[in-house]
Amino acid sequence: MKVKAAAKINLMLDILKKLDNGYHSLFMVMQSVGIYDTVTVEKNGEGHIVIECDKKGVPCNSKNIAYKCAEKFFDACGIEDRGISIKIKKEIPIAAGIAGGSADGAAVLYCLNKIFDTGLSHHQLCEIGETVGADIPFSLTGGTAVALGTGNVIAPVKSLADCSIVIAKPEQEVSTPAAYSQFDALTRVRHLDRISMIEAVSSGDYDKICSLCGNVFEQAVEVPKRPHIKGVMRKFEADACCMSGSGPTVFGLFSDEKQARKCFEKLSENYSEVYLTLPVSQGIIEC
Repeated sequence: MKVKAAAKINLMLDILKKLDNGYHSLFMVMQSVGIYDTVTVEKNGEGHIVIECDKKGVPCNSKNIAYKCAEKFFDACGIEDRGISIKIKKEIPIAAGIAGGSADGAAVLYCLNKIFDTGLSHHQLCEIGETVGADIPFSLTGGTAVALGTGNVIAPVKSLADCSIVIAKPEQEVSTPAAYSQFDALTRVRHLDRISMIEAVSSGDYDKICSLCGNVFEQAVEVPKRPHIKGVMRKFEADACCMSGSGPTVFGLFSDEKQARKCFEKLSENYSEVYLTLPVSQGIIEC
């Protein structure tokens, strides 16, 4: 079975507090975007999980999120024959803060539920996914949504208005655990206007959403190229620009497609991983 798994951006990311279990209570507004990994899952008759990926730097072993999701699925369903092959064709940049690994994990859960005819509900798949990664429930859901708790509570809202999205990843990788540690070390945090953002996304008010976009990780995570990327986006009249997830990727929202393309072309002169895309309504699409 083959599916496409979408990347995401965070229109808002606020961290409310650190929980006793070491995780963090979050407020996020998440949006699927049209950058996809292609994930193929099939039975292999070998009795164990095999992973292949076309991108260097992606672990093809038990450290891979897709592998972990497969293990959790088999545990939850009591399936002993774990002979499956997972092939991942990467288009989503790695360690970028736009849920590349989580998208792959969500895709595996979706496929396994079909292949083994286990009949798990969307909610049950999300429950399995959240034990592996905070972004997996959203990656299974897709579209535009508010995510609460550790990312496990998903509330879909009105679709983001048609716009162009420019995404640029500087040549830097950010460890999510390290980003949280840096955030925890802050003595003062400027929290975001979450109530106004809920009102904006509930009504689909694009201009208000753009005015409220923000990410508290920008106060903690050092990304030297971020000011330059944002400066280029603003030069080409981005309606909003913000870092996604724990970084380092920066995105810009544009109501003017021509300006978005000019921005994409300009950023492509300096960065190798730049994308011009659109908001999409699904996290997983069958091929």
